[in-house]
Amino acid sequence: MFDSLTSSFTGVIKKIKIFDDINSLKKALVELKKSLLKADVHHKVVKELITKIELDVKKAGIGQENFMKAIRDNLLAVLSVDGNQGFVYASKPPTVILMAGLQGSGKTTTTGKLANYLKLRKKRVLIAAADLQRMAAVEQLKQITEQIEIDLYFDDNEKDPVKVVKGAFKKAEDDLYDVLIIDTAGRLAIDEELMQQLKNIKSSIKVDEVFYVADSMTGHDAVRTANKFKEEIGLDGVILSKYDGDIKGGVALSIASQVQVPLRFIGTGEKIPDFDPFIPDRITNRLIGEGDLESLMEKSSLVIDKKRVSELNRKIKKGEFNFNDFLEQVESFKKLGDFKSIMGMIPGMNKFAGALKNIDLENSGEMKKIKALVNSMTRRERETPSLLNNSRKKRLAQGAGLGQVEVNKIFKQFKNASKVAKKFGGSKNSMKDIEKLMGAMGGGQQSTANLMRGRR
Repeated sequence: MFDSLTSSFTGVIKKIKIFDDINSLKKALVELKKSLLKADVHHKVVKELITKIELDVKKAGIGQENFMKAIRDNLLAVLSVDGNQGFVYASKPPTVILMAGLQGSGKTTTTGKLANYLKLRKKRVLIAAADLQRMAAVEQLKQITEQIEIDLYFDDNEKDPVKVVKGAFKKAEDDLYDVLIIDTAGRLAIDEELMQQLKNIKSSIKVDEVFYVADSMTGHDAVRTANKFKEEIGLDGVILSKYDGDIKGGVALSIASQVQVPLRFIGTGEKIPDFDPFIPDRITNRLIGEGDLESLMEKSSLVIDKKRVSELNRKIKKGEFNFNDFLEQVESFKKLGDFKSIMGMIPGMNKFAGALKNIDLENSGEMKKIKALVNSMTRRERETPSLLNNSRKKRLAQGAGLGQVEVNKIFKQFKNASKVAKKFGGSKNSMKDIEKLMGAMGGGQQSTANLMRGRR
């Protein structure tokens, strides 16, 4: 999600080749300035950043390491706005969050993403459908809440959003929900009616925090609109939506600096799990290409059962890993979110993330073939791959609508993956082992490992 900025920072740092060379520093700063402006960072923010970075580098001594440290320190200073980080619970439940934003900003989808984020953390969440302005808003929330199994409060016969909110708040209190998230109406542009409606809702119940959903693709307009919402109703945090789109990335720096409201979360993809807390030091590490293993491990611990992992390790070591285990792990991995975003969290892998943007573990052609093949197996065949002789494989090929060559290829990949996984389980998890495992599972498409090697 930070491809443009990250590649700019890493490229500029390499321009300082000689220690204490003032000319190379000047050239690097000029290049950095161009890159930041190109990435849509506000010109005032760029000017301040360049000035501070130059002073810090000259003070510490010109060199790549000091230049990188100066960039990191100053990016962190911009992003570290006073206020809460992530999600903060009220002392007395329910914690009430008011979602605000313009129409088309992704507010309703973001509401669902936030609810799912809290559900994974074992919180009972109720969403209030208070956007009565847009015809499809309530229906959209019904679909989202059904998908993520979250309770929704709505009233198809009510036209007053304040009454809907009051009803939802009473239900949240009576039924002991941990969090109430209120999805409100948006407009194509800011107007008095919109702001008055938000003020009425905010004053009608106990609202703990107001989150503004900013469409990252609107660039500087997102900054101006956020400032207006802040003036009119007050903001406690900003959620950046659509940060996976074809954007330049500078909106995060611009909003933090110009609006002075903490960035709380960031939407990193189209799917519900593509949603991360915006923690300044972690985001800064991702911006300069150092990844964010801490967030990745936290995310993994929420969707992967530790007991099941231990069981799988035992099966792998004994050579008992089967097709059911394989598909189960794919399902778990999908819950982590967008593959490109995950790769960006691994140190040194961000430069390959752009090339992986079209990889879909669930819907790729290779994955569809594997699922069709597994679905054609009997329960015993799935659990005991060694039973699959040539006559069984022929039957499976017909059942899955695949050619014999394709079936043999999938079985070969499965055997290779099992062998590598066995070695991988007892290794020190080196990058070489990771590439081998990815390569073994790569399938008919260009494998991730080969893709990475080709881009080095």
